[in-house]
Amino acid sequence: MKIKQYQVDAFTIRVFEGNPAAVCPLASWPDDELLQAIAQENNLSETAFFVPSEKGFALRWFTPVKEVDLCGHATLASAHIIFETLAYPKQAITFATRRGELIVEQKGKLLEMNFPAYPPMPHEFSETLIKGLGQRPIEVLVADDYLAVFDSEATIRAITPNLALLGELDLRGVIITAPGTEVDFVSRFFAPKFGIPEDPVTGSAHCALAPFWAEKLGKNILTARQVSKRGGNITCEMKADRVLLSGSAVTFMEAEITF
Repeated sequence: MKIKQYQVDAFTIRVFEGNPAAVCPLASWPDDELLQAIAQENNLSETAFFVPSEKGFALRWFTPVKEVDLCGHATLASAHIIFETLAYPKQAITFATRRGELIVEQKGKLLEMNFPAYPPMPHEFSETLIKGLGQRPIEVLVADDYLAVFDSEATIRAITPNLALLGELDLRGVIITAPGTEVDFVSRFFAPKFGIPEDPVTGSAHCALAPFWAEKLGKNILTARQVSKRGGNITCEMKADRVLLSGSAVTFMEAEITF
């Protein structure tokens, strides 16, 4: 059996930056065990699989250790392959996912993802979170992840987390964020319990970051940068209970899985 696979750097205009994702187009779904084994073998933060559906494509995402409900950069990477390599003729792609329908539309040189917004709610301070980050944040909120707010971009860049402690927390991961020096806000994301020590650029985290900073800054269009080692840029726009996440992607590699 052979499966075509692409590796795409998402939220960047050049290779070796942004967040790499593997993308596998499929004619039909194989056993979940095979999907998980491929993701584990790839050892990237996400491997995306899609099959044709009535409205477009059904899309699923796997980390090296488990399937997840929502992933931004692998959705962007999948749309990039469908538009650029598979020559999809329509202007927009509808993905059927665990979180409902997600639409990705071509907007000039950018791809715009229409995702649900998850405004984070204030939460009590956790000693495990504080010790895991090595610093006490200004405030803590929760959505799918913990959201820890700090005073400056320099603080965000300097944090060296204790991943073992962060892995003890009950939610998917931990977002740390602060105002940016050249963008509206910066962030980093850690999800050790999902096999992702630090994710280079996390689209899904911005489903919580965008509504938080939109309210904080009083604006609906925001520029963001995830200041991981690789780094990546995302433009966020609030539209009622949705957030539009825009970015670029570039293909790094084409391969074929044989087994």
